[in-house]
Amino acid sequence: MTLKEIVKILNATVLNGSDMLDVEVRAGCGCDLMSDVLAFIKADAILLTGLTNTQVIRTAEVADIKAICFVRGKSPSQDVIDLAQEKEIPLIKSSLPLFEACGRLYQNGLQGCSEIE
Repeated sequence: MTLKEIVKILNATVLNGSDMLDVEVRAGCGCDLMSDVLAFIKADAILLTGLTNTQVIRTAEVADIKAICFVRGKSPSQDVIDLAQEKEIPLIKSSLPLFEACGRLYQNGLQGCSEIE
């Protein structure tokens, strides 16, 4: 599934990386605990989270996460957006709660991280 499709499904706003919307995402992970993200996420996934600090970007870089979606309408600060831009990690935000955002993506065919190798 492309990031462009994800933006449409979640009725999301693109915060940065509008030139990277053709990126393919293989799976999704919804989590606010970055240690769990590192333990369970697979490469080429999108992370859906309510956390908006720079640690999310650093975690995404280490885990080879393709994009981050901030849920519940949360917006990161400009320094977080700038860091993501520097690391070439697209950021989007959705007003949907975490559970519903994950459910919509799953319902539309995006696999969970436990379903891919």
